[in-house]
Amino acid sequence: MGSEVLLTGLVAGWLLDLMIGDPSWLPHPVVGMGKSIAFMERRFNHGSHRVTKGAFTAVSLIVLTFVAAWCIARSLDHYMIAEVALCVITVFYCLAGTTLAREVAGVFRALDRSLADGRRQVSRIVGRDTGSLSEQEVATAALETLAENLSDGVVAPLFWYVLLGIPGMLAYKMVNTLDSMIAYRSERFIEFGRWAARIDDIANWIPARLTAFLIILAAGRPRLWKFVMRFGRCHASPNSGWPEAAMAGVLGCRFGGTHDYFGEAVYKPYIGTDPRPITSSDAEKALKVARRAEVLAVILAAVTIAAISAAL
Repeated sequence: MGSEVLLTGLVAGWLLDLMIGDPSWLPHPVVGMGKSIAFMERRFNHGSHRVTKGAFTAVSLIVLTFVAAWCIARSLDHYMIAEVALCVITVFYCLAGTTLAREVAGVFRALDRSLADGRRQVSRIVGRDTGSLSEQEVATAALETLAENLSDGVVAPLFWYVLLGIPGMLAYKMVNTLDSMIAYRSERFIEFGRWAARIDDIANWIPARLTAFLIILAAGRPRLWKFVMRFGRCHASPNSGWPEAAMAGVLGCRFGGTHDYFGEAVYKPYIGTDPRPITSSDAEKALKVARRAEVLAVILAAVTIAAISAAL
């Protein structure tokens, strides 16, 4: 695909996501990815050699997604309108900025009604057990997710779109879906999801750090990079701590702590030093910074595509 097609698809797909997000009534390809992962997990995640079977599951699904997308894209060569339409649809489905902002804002509206409503709402966007979370833990979980998913749901898909086009973007989406479903350190998944977790770590290494940079740039706080360098490594994940540290630095708060996942307590080192309460004004500020960082990411992606085209 030519740079004009990629650029047009990028801008139009992002604007479409900006306008409508992911309506619940619209079929989403991630649902299909999730079903394929669930099928493979039921088929292979038992008995011996779970690491090998998990590796086969992760690698085969990622490669199959990439190859299928590449074949579809190649079949549309010389049909510019169809190519643009495919790019628009792919970018629209793979970007989650609007839905993420909507869900996070919904957590704080729910908390204004009751703690029970806040717990129910935040359970839609986090993997941890939410039944015993305090009001502050619900608020903190929402903002941690905003920062982390700004990388997973916006910057990383754009990074792989720029690097490998539609196949790269869709393959990344499969990587991210695998990570969200089977890459847990629980008894059930610690072996089977090992490869999925490692592949996700590799795929997000650059995007996570780029997201942190974009967050502090969007906030107009370049000096926070020292804070990010200090606390970005304070996370069980080699990547999630970077955008979380940037957001914690912008807000002047603290993330992390012990949380329950599938009934097991998982300790997360603290990111930041100020344990002050999270407020609705913090959420408003975080959402504005995240949206500005998203705009910067789209601009950076567009400029990079244009620059690569000019250099070739």
